[in-house]
Amino acid sequence: MGPIFTAADEWSFVIALVIGIAFGYLLESAGFSSSRKLAGVFYGYDFVVLQVFFTAAFTAALGLVFFDYFGWLDLSKIWVNKFYVGSAILGGALMGLGFIIGGFCPGTSACASAIGKIDAMLFLGGFIIGVVIFDAFYPLYSGFYKDQNLGPVKIYETLGMDREVFLLLFVTVAILSFVATGYIQKKISQKSKKY
Repeated sequence: MGPIFTAADEWSFVIALVIGIAFGYLLESAGFSSSRKLAGVFYGYDFVVLQVFFTAAFTAALGLVFFDYFGWLDLSKIWVNKFYVGSAILGGALMGLGFIIGGFCPGTSACASAIGKIDAMLFLGGFIIGVVIFDAFYPLYSGFYKDQNLGPVKIYETLGMDREVFLLLFVTVAILSFVATGYIQKKISQKSKKY
């Protein structure tokens, strides 16, 4: 039991390339190369992004729990990022703002750039410039960046729940969100047809 692939195994790089191409294809198939579709979730006229992300999240969570249950994977060996409160809030706000203004996130801008969308290329270029600026001035705000370190936080542990109970609630919320967003999207499309 352990990692399925390791960096020491040269086939891991081939498998990573194939998975990356498949991921890009799925993003494009779901419409994630369209900035209008991506921004639609913020404006209430298209919730495909929310539905795809929820589906991906609970599919991955269910898969990991089942893999752990059958002994194919040891969840205690999976790396969980440390949670830095201030930088997470600021970074989330900046990314959300960039998502609303530009219509892309870093991954979807790469997907749209690959099919030749100029706005995505500009967004991706801005993202790369932002990374370079962040790195260049990192010593100035490294204290803030690493402040309020809560360690590798897991939501179900923070809430004092069993992992399986949390997963059941998460899937339930996802299904309810599908129903609610479908209703909202239908109402908005009906209103827009009137005008």
